[in-house]
Amino acid sequence: MSEIAMAVDSRPRSFVWYLILTALVCGALVMVIEVLGSRVIGPFFGVSLFVWTSLITVTLVALAAGYAVGGHLADRRDSPVYLYGIILTAGLLTLLIPFLRAPVLKTCLSLGLRTGAFASASLLFGPTLFLLGCVSPYIIRIAAREMRNIGRTVGVFYAISTVGSFVGTVCTGFVLIAFFRVDQIFLVVGMLLVALAAGYFALFRKKALLLVFLLLPVFMLFQGGESRSATMPDGTKATELFAKETFYGQVKVVEYSLGAKRTRELMLDGLIQGGIDTATGLSVYEYPYYLQYIPYLLNPRGKSCLMVGLGAGVIPTWYESMGIRTDVVDIDPEVVRVARDYFGFRVSGEVVISDARYYLNTTAKKYDYVILDVFSGDTTPGHVLSREALEVIRERLSGQGIVAVNLIGSIKHETFMTASIIRTIKEVFPYVRIYTCFDQAEGDGAGNLAVIASRQPQRDVRPEEARQFPVHPMAASVRQIFGMTFRFPEKTPAIVLTDNYNPIDFYDVWLKERVRKGIVAGVPFEILL
Repeated sequence: MSEIAMAVDSRPRSFVWYLILTALVCGALVMVIEVLGSRVIGPFFGVSLFVWTSLITVTLVALAAGYAVGGHLADRRDSPVYLYGIILTAGLLTLLIPFLRAPVLKTCLSLGLRTGAFASASLLFGPTLFLLGCVSPYIIRIAAREMRNIGRTVGVFYAISTVGSFVGTVCTGFVLIAFFRVDQIFLVVGMLLVALAAGYFALFRKKALLLVFLLLPVFMLFQGGESRSATMPDGTKATELFAKETFYGQVKVVEYSLGAKRTRELMLDGLIQGGIDTATGLSVYEYPYYLQYIPYLLNPRGKSCLMVGLGAGVIPTWYESMGIRTDVVDIDPEVVRVARDYFGFRVSGEVVISDARYYLNTTAKKYDYVILDVFSGDTTPGHVLSREALEVIRERLSGQGIVAVNLIGSIKHETFMTASIIRTIKEVFPYVRIYTCFDQAEGDGAGNLAVIASRQPQRDVRPEEARQFPVHPMAASVRQIFGMTFRFPEKTPAIVLTDNYNPIDFYDVWLKERVRKGIVAGVPFEILL
């Protein structure tokens, strides 16, 4: 450390330590901003491959530009005043992110999934990341002034910055997201940057008055946090009952009320995962009825069920009501708690907090029904729909067992990925049927598909069989189209998805955009925020 101290003119050793602290904190906060970015734009653009690609690209481009510009400025203006002026500006821009979020996202929504995600990430996070990129060359320039061992100086400070990035990533992923609101974390990030700059001017430039800058972020930190509500054009009031950032995504419960009618929905990263009528507990969406009734009709003597992906808990609760012991596996414990507290979820079987693939690989249980209803972002995770994963699911079935998979897919155009999923399922199960949860004669042929697979032949399911079960009026179309199947033509382009090659998150961009547009059109903007 003595060689570094000698390199910084005649400044006190305390300034060297302050430079080290600066490198550590700025390195950490770069990663905090990058990781948090998905939580800011996720409810509008999902958390798919395109969103993460956009965030990583914006981060790398902004930092690279910052390194180049910062190095140029450091050669011309190598005073620490400019360095901490840049950090102060970065802090103030970060404090603005929670307030700029709404107008930026509204503007970028019309650009589509890929362009919109990239544009919103660029506008919200690009300026701050650019300025933080300027910090490293400035620190190196100041620390290496008149120093003989410049290589060692560069190595030390880059190592410190990298350690900071490690700390920032771990703290964000394992601590901050689970215990604080996203806007609070951005305010803390801004406050830390402002504090770094104000601390320099107070300690080394004797300008203590600049510490007043700290009062603004501290005041902002304790603002907001109230539940959101909005009134829709038809008079329906939407109220956010619960919102929390978890390790796996943003969990929200939204209630809609109009007169005496009350419905409640669960949202994960802005994607609706289920909804019920609070008076009856019945699903207000069609697809759960297919995943409930068709497997049961095909195997009415079944006694055990595995629900992979809990959502609002509507489906496992129904199986339990039929006397079928139901186990549930879900990766997010907060989803389980919300399903119990807000949607009446109860089962007599085990509730396992685990990744779906891991549980399927490790359990030895056999089930009469396996219901797969897992979504990450706007897509079923590829690792549970590969040939290898489906082979594991097959091993968990009893002899007469039925597998039911909920997909969002397309049967009319750009069908490559939907057809590939079906082809993969057929590689593992000899009997597969596709039931459309929408009228095939209407619309663009996209929506929820209930794929039923088994090792035994399946009989036809008749529409009138649904009449023996309750169906909510908002899902009344089930009565008319229940049992309607679809088959892809023989030469429809498709591939078999494997663990080695599974581009499920890349294709069907238009379908993901369609889903997001539907959500944005049906859910008030204030609630999505």
